[in-house]
Amino acid sequence: MTNPAKDYDPYAFEPFAVTVDLAVFTVRDGQLHVLLIRRGQEPYAGSWALPGGFVLPRESAEEAARRELAEETGLSEAVVDALHLEQLRTYSGPDRDPRMRVVSVAYTALVPDLPEPHGGGDAAHAEWVAAGAPGELAFDHGQIVADAHERIGAKIEYSCLATTFCPPAFTLGELQQVYETVWGTVLDRPNFRRKVLATPGFVEPVAGASRLTGGRGKPASLYRAGPATALHPPLLRPEGRTA
Repeated sequence: MTNPAKDYDPYAFEPFAVTVDLAVFTVRDGQLHVLLIRRGQEPYAGSWALPGGFVLPRESAEEAARRELAEETGLSEAVVDALHLEQLRTYSGPDRDPRMRVVSVAYTALVPDLPEPHGGGDAAHAEWVAAGAPGELAFDHGQIVADAHERIGAKIEYSCLATTFCPPAFTLGELQQVYETVWGTVLDRPNFRRKVLATPGFVEPVAGASRLTGGRGKPASLYRAGPATALHPPLLRPEGRTA
C-alpha cells in the first residue's frame, strides 16, 4: 500500500498565518457597545482594533480566541471561559494584513454584565466603545464589526437573549429598548407588545407587580424571562434588517 504523505511536498505552497478576531458586544447605558483595544504595536499602532491574535501551533481557533481575549483585555479566565462565542465567518482577503498573508477566523458574542477591561499583551488599552463611535478600525475590523452586528441582530430575532439585558423584573418597554438598541431602529410599541405576549414562553407576568415609568400613565406591568430558549414565531426586525 502506497503512502500518499511520502509524495506530498509541504513547501510547494506558500505559508500563511491563521489569526482570530473577536467582536464582543454588550448594552450599556441604553447604547450598544463593542469591546475594542488600542493597538500597542505596528501595524496600526494606536488605532482601535478588535481583540485577537495568532493561533499557536498546538491550539484550536476557539482556544486561541479565548486566550487572546483574556490576554488583551485583562478579563479573567473564568469570565472568558464562560462566554458563549459564536463563530462568525472566515476573512481571507490576500491583502488584509500588511505583514503577510493572514486568514482570520472571527467570533462574536452578545453578553450582559461584563466587567471593565484593561489592556494587556500587545494591546495598549481596552475599552467598551459605543458601536459606530470609534471611526475607522485597523485591518478589516470595521467589516467584521458590521457583519457581527448583523449576526447578533438576527440572534435576538430567534432567541430569548434580549431578556438577559433587562432587570429580573422588567417592563415590556425596557425589553423593547434592548431590541431598539441592538437593531438601531424604533419599534411600534403596541405591535411589539402584541408579538412578545403572543410568543409562548418568552416572558411571564410578575403577579401583582408594576412600576411607574414616567409621564402620567398608569404603572406598567412587570414581567420576567419565561422558560423558552427559542422564539416561535421569531420576533423579526422591520423589513428583516437593522436600520
